[in-house]
Amino acid sequence: MAPYESDDSTLAEEADDLRAGRRKAARYVVPVAVVGVAAATIGLVPALADSGDPDLPKISAQELIEKIAASDVQQLSGTVKITTDLGLPDFGGLGDAFTGGGSRSGGDGSSADPSTKLTELATGTHTLRVASDGPDKQKVSVLEDAAEYSLIHNGKDVWGYDSKSNEVFHSTADESAKHDEEAPATPKDFADDALKAVDDTTSVTVDGTAQVAGRDAYRLVIKPKDDGSTVGQITVAVDAKTGMPLKFTLTPSSGGAAVVDAGFTQVSFAKPAASTFDFTPPKGAKVTEEDSTAAPRDKRGPEELGGLDGLNVIGDGWDSIATFDTGGQGIPSGSEVGGDFGGFLDSLGDKVSGKFGEGTVFKTRLINALITDDGKVYVGAVTKDALVKAADAAK
Repeated sequence: MAPYESDDSTLAEEADDLRAGRRKAARYVVPVAVVGVAAATIGLVPALADSGDPDLPKISAQELIEKIAASDVQQLSGTVKITTDLGLPDFGGLGDAFTGGGSRSGGDGSSADPSTKLTELATGTHTLRVASDGPDKQKVSVLEDAAEYSLIHNGKDVWGYDSKSNEVFHSTADESAKHDEEAPATPKDFADDALKAVDDTTSVTVDGTAQVAGRDAYRLVIKPKDDGSTVGQITVAVDAKTGMPLKFTLTPSSGGAAVVDAGFTQVSFAKPAASTFDFTPPKGAKVTEEDSTAAPRDKRGPEELGGLDGLNVIGDGWDSIATFDTGGQGIPSGSEVGGDFGGFLDSLGDKVSGKFGEGTVFKTRLINALITDDGKVYVGAVTKDALVKAADAAK
């Protein structure tokens, strides 16, 4: 089936509408403080769709974006599979440490704290069970070997429970909301973030149909027009009936496996049982209360942070690069550091030079960062050459 083209300027306007209101779209993950490499940029994933391409009425990209924006799914339950492959090496867990993954406990922290636990989604393959019943009841469980981590929002209470360590983290919805951050966990979470990038630097088409989790869906394809981005293509499978994204796939411009692949393997839009959202700390569990005096984390993106001292944004859209100065503190070479971490730095870094002097580009399959020897940083979902060009232009 041939792609259905649509006017880019109109698409940008529709994306603005989506950004401004997200309209009535339901949220499936409780607001939590999560910092992860995969979630830090554009919500990002070859489609893991079921076999068979359903015969659906034709729809334009503009109409499909409008359908996503108007989606009003309030109740659902299902299973989501997420695979994230940033291409980070594994040095006895250093890769997990780099992305914030791995369960940390001890000290003042808790292994049940969402800001610790959900960063594990930034690497590897994970299976999640999700459920939602309106804005005040959501649950997401990360299934592990002989263990499970659950995050439950029920009214004013937000509970995190790590069955492996038998630890519980508790906060109120107001306390969690002050962080105003979410961990992408469903295709809709990723798709909403991806649609923020739709502007006149973006090509958006409808490329046929698919079946995902037994449901008929349209395939929305989002591509950067410029060749400086590390993002090759984003494909969103949109439920033909409800307009809810069922699957999200981001492939890098370098080719190969998807960087992020998140899709429902099973989904139901029936009302979940009320008991789904009940939680009482198990006997003997260590319960940690969120510190209500802690300062909220700043969620603003690069465009909004541009006014802060030392942080600027170069370029627009997919090719935008955030820059700041570390105050002359460059990154030491691996040989200077030594040990596993030295090897980790060397495996990620490419030495580069230009009008700006010398520096090192640290790379993943999606996000690259140039750190000059005099301590200036250039970072974005762009190629190494784009970072060097930006550093040269800044001189």
